Amino acid sequence: MRLYDYLDKGASLGADAPCLTMDGTSLSYGEVQQLSWQVGRALHRSAVLPGDKVAILSANNPISFACVFGIARAGAIWCPVNPRNEAAENRDLLDAFDCSALIFQRAFLPLVQKILPELPKLTTVICLEESLEGSLPEAISLAEWLTGVPAEPWSLEPLDDLALLVGTGGTTGRPKGVMLTERNLETMSAITLMSYPFSSRPVYLALAPLTHAAGVLCFPVLTLGGEIVIMPAPDLDEFLRLVERHRVTHTFLPPTLIYMMLGHPSLSTTDLGSLQCFWYGAAPMSAARLEEALTRIGPVMAQLFGQSEAPMMISTMAPADHFHADGSMAVERFASAGRPSPLTQVAIMADDGRLLGTGERGEIVVRGSLVMAGYYRNAEATAAASQYGWHHTGDIGFLDDDNYLYIVDRAKDMIITGGFNVYSAEVEQALMTYPAIRDCAVVGLPDEKWGERVTAVLQLHPGLTVTESEVRNYVKSKLGSVKAPKQVEVWRDLPRSKVGKVLKNEVKARLLNE
Repeated sequence: MRLYDYLDKGASLGADAPCLTMDGTSLSYGEVQQLSWQVGRALHRSAVLPGDKVAILSANNPISFACVFGIARAGAIWCPVNPRNEAAENRDLLDAFDCSALIFQRAFLPLVQKILPELPKLTTVICLEESLEGSLPEAISLAEWLTGVPAEPWSLEPLDDLALLVGTGGTTGRPKGVMLTERNLETMSAITLMSYPFSSRPVYLALAPLTHAAGVLCFPVLTLGGEIVIMPAPDLDEFLRLVERHRVTHTFLPPTLIYMMLGHPSLSTTDLGSLQCFWYGAAPMSAARLEEALTRIGPVMAQLFGQSEAPMMISTMAPADHFHADGSMAVERFASAGRPSPLTQVAIMADDGRLLGTGERGEIVVRGSLVMAGYYRNAEATAAASQYGWHHTGDIGFLDDDNYLYIVDRAKDMIITGGFNVYSAEVEQALMTYPAIRDCAVVGLPDEKWGERVTAVLQLHPGLTVTESEVRNYVKSKLGSVKAPKQVEVWRDLPRSKVGKVLKNEVKARLLNE
């Protein structure tokens, strides 16, 4: 399926049904179709050819997301750009991906003004809003650009099945472009529909950025004629109101925001009875907090594990998998990432390429039609990621006797202390069961005696305190002395990425500079 096929399938179930909703205003399926036909024609008129790259720089917005389908109709490739990136990172991304067109929100005009002179390949620049007041002569407003363009069915054949390029981030050099094909997204959508509960027309609430997981989760929802309620910015007050007002059935939040929601004063008075599936992922979730979420939000929590190179669905854990047949919570599974999903193969691999047995720890590898086509114009990185015929995730884990996958750490985050391997994620899971701790990060710091010392940085619940010895003894009682932190710090907040992940590299850098 092409990207626009998801939209067209939904429209075939009722063109007048609401498709994209924000701030109480909805675009119907038919209206989104018409806009996508116009955008596709206008791109073609602007000499954007099949196979060309078109970037979208926007916060969550119905019009910008509708443009995605127009890009696909022109046979072009969608390049989502995160507006929270630094200007230099977005400049490098647009240049590395050979983007010839950019669609952006006026709110990001200063960023576009800054980077545009360094992007000679960018020949078509469209602003979603009406007026730029002469501040960017190279750009044209969307309304003006679409003037006279028929809102009639239209599409071109693409050069191949490449659907989008996703940047991996430029913190360690120029960004790599993950090439995701239509087949990748079709596989992801099929797994989603097979693995999680859906009934009637779903209502999906998108708070997380549509440039990330929240965006690709829209595609399976569209095939069912569902409504996508879009939040322009994170706001948990509004999130809870919208769940109740729109009778939301499906949503996604990273664990950090779920932790915040569990402490929100309106949670207990909000009607969450419409929820069928509350996805969590993008970072490990505390087993203790998951148990609390199942109690307070309802038996609707659903895990997904993936990465840009194998989007969303390497492994899955449906709401029902969080419980035993007798209805009791399957707490022994809560630290897992679920089971390998349908249509994918998952294994554990040693450094020499040997596949390891049940319970043995090694790198999590995956293969199948969920895995990317490769990195854009980067054969060396593609070869490294696909060594021995499997895609290498960079995560360390194991499979248990029931085929549940456990992620114990990122390979780069493993701490070697006194000759022993300590997985930071395991220590973090233990810390998150301590009542005063709201969130944490565990890293290894250089140590003359131990090689590396296990160091815990804590973010506490408001008004609570802990001592270093209390924390150390607590972890020691659960995991033993080797894994107990030898240094404990308490910070007001932890540095986070655009999607709420704790940035351990920044935690470590700050500790080293103190």
